[in-house]
Amino acid sequence: MSGQQEHLTGEREQSIGEVTRAFGVTARTLRFYEERGLLRPRRAGQQRLYDRGDRTRLKLILRGKRLGFSLDEIEEIVSLYEAPQGEAGQLQLLVDRIAERRAELEQKRRDIAAVLRDLAQVEAGCLERLDELDQEPADRSWA
Repeated sequence: MSGQQEHLTGEREQSIGEVTRAFGVTARTLRFYEERGLLRPRRAGQQRLYDRGDRTRLKLILRGKRLGFSLDEIEEIVSLYEAPQGEAGQLQLLVDRIAERRAELEQKRRDIAAVLRDLAQVEAGCLERLDELDQEPADRSWA
């Protein structure tokens, strides 16, 4: 089928090159996720063939990374993709993880705001002192 592989389901599988282009990742990235057990492409000789499930898992992995989840957290979420609780369990876990991540980011935002306030105070103090130094008569004792 010239670039298109079909398995028993009749569903189109994609080669590693097709998946890398479609998702903007490297072949090395796909192999890394395969080593971690996150992707399980079918092998046809030396060729890896990715089915719809693999591509869905890859989409979840990349979304998790974009949202700032660790690879361990992503593995937990992706593992629910095939668990008995299925999509509902996966979605609930994802909602829980999003709430945790949001709380972490909100705390970081508060921390950053506090540091910015501190920097502004120190900067203002420095500028005030520079103004004072500019207005003092020059010390000519060494001249």
